[in-house]
Amino acid sequence: MTTQNVIEIHLQKYNEMQHIISQFEKLTDIEIALSSEHSTTLLLEKILLGAISLTNADGGTIYRVLEDSIKIEIIHSNSLGIHLNGDAEHTTSLPHVALFDSTGSQNLKNVVSYSYHKDKTLNITDAYDTQEFDFHGTKSFDEKNNYRSISFLTVPLKNHAHDTVAMLQLINAIDPKTQEIIPFDPIAQRFCESLACQAATVLTKQELIITLEQMFESMISLIAHALDEKSPYNGGHCRRVPDLTMMIAEAAHNTGDGYLKDFSLSDADRYELKIAGWLHDCGKITTPEYVVDKAKKLETIFDRIALIETRFEILKRDAEITLLKAEIDALKQDNPIIKNTNTVILKQQMDQIDDDLEFIKVCNTGGEFMSQDKIDRLKQLQQKTWQLHGETLPFISANEFDNLSISRGTLNDDERKIINNHISVTITMLNSIQWPKHLKNVAAYAGGHHERMDGKGYPLGLTREEMPIQARAMAIADIFEALTASDRPYKSGKKLSEALFILEKMRQEGHIDPDLYDAFIAHNVHKKYAEVFLNPEQIDI
Repeated sequence: MTTQNVIEIHLQKYNEMQHIISQFEKLTDIEIALSSEHSTTLLLEKILLGAISLTNADGGTIYRVLEDSIKIEIIHSNSLGIHLNGDAEHTTSLPHVALFDSTGSQNLKNVVSYSYHKDKTLNITDAYDTQEFDFHGTKSFDEKNNYRSISFLTVPLKNHAHDTVAMLQLINAIDPKTQEIIPFDPIAQRFCESLACQAATVLTKQELIITLEQMFESMISLIAHALDEKSPYNGGHCRRVPDLTMMIAEAAHNTGDGYLKDFSLSDADRYELKIAGWLHDCGKITTPEYVVDKAKKLETIFDRIALIETRFEILKRDAEITLLKAEIDALKQDNPIIKNTNTVILKQQMDQIDDDLEFIKVCNTGGEFMSQDKIDRLKQLQQKTWQLHGETLPFISANEFDNLSISRGTLNDDERKIINNHISVTITMLNSIQWPKHLKNVAAYAGGHHERMDGKGYPLGLTREEMPIQARAMAIADIFEALTASDRPYKSGKKLSEALFILEKMRQEGHIDPDLYDAFIAHNVHKKYAEVFLNPEQIDI
């Protein structure tokens, strides 16, 4: 062997080694690109295009494995200028590859199905020179497109659990020097198998993340559904507040000057805030229904106004009995004057009883402010007595008086403490969850929506500077939704002008964030929200 021959042999080996090193570098770059991709469609595209690049193939197809078939997801051909992904109409209309025939036996005639069932790579030199597989569809495609599908490389994508999650098929390896179609060489096959292994792991990881996110969101939806079942009124609140919170946050994001000019939201930030919005009242799952849905002041498990109505009926009955006894005495005395007088007195008593009952019913609604003269009248009624089993009892008990005297709304001090405690329970529940990095602020956002800018809120008494902007946005959303909600059992929804008047007053008093309120108005969030969630008669501006 001459020196020249030795040099040529070494040079050839050197070139082959350089080619392998180059392929390793290319494989590494592809795997790095795969690990950073979050879109399933783009991930599949990168797998296919990476495999085509590694093997110098003309094209190929990525298939997703379903329960009983294999679905085409990505098709690419360099020479034909074809690139279709799973979202394209052409791929969705393509027939699936059946994994089993009509008898239930494994489909071993199709190359992709065979590779799946036999769990091995298939390297076919010439599709037109094999009788083992059915290439009828391929030949039909070739004829229509003036193409020649010759060499095939089909590789299962198997994950860590040895499950085949996808199939990769490459067509027509191209000689880089002559540009002729050649078989896929063993080195190209090994690189492709290595890529398939890494790709399957990344694909499985991504599917696992998506599945966990879907499960997590389903759990959140389950909590909201549980609140809805427990209280249809609060369930509506839990659905509307997240939407309104996001609208206010977007308004802040779109504010280009002033205090909010540096505030911005990424997609991850939006997702985190959305989750916090859905969970902002999760603590109410522990709040008793009679407090959450307390429609009337006397309501506990039932509305105790019925007990007072019974007492009024007893008063009427006693008055009638007294009158009848007086009439009997008058008849005995044959004195019509006494009879007529008693009738007038009875009517006056009946009218007063009806008027007192109507007054108590109005007090029970919680719809009006309880002025001092109303409370004084209640005290007078409390002094009345009635008889039960020979025992003299106050007409209105101390507990009933305390509830009827509630100045605004329907909750007494103890019940308000119970319902206010829901935010502490919410914080405790959310802090007990080990949140991933991209959701680490959920508890802070959800737990701060009852705080005030002046530090007089609850449960932590945070000031504006101690609260993230997202929590302040949720605080405005929580208030505005409550003001305008028309599905509460104890009040009707306020008109838009009334709600804005109250919100403006809260802004001036340091209750809500002034800059967020300004963004709320400037970006017409109130009108956008009203168009979707308010009744037409509430929209008066």
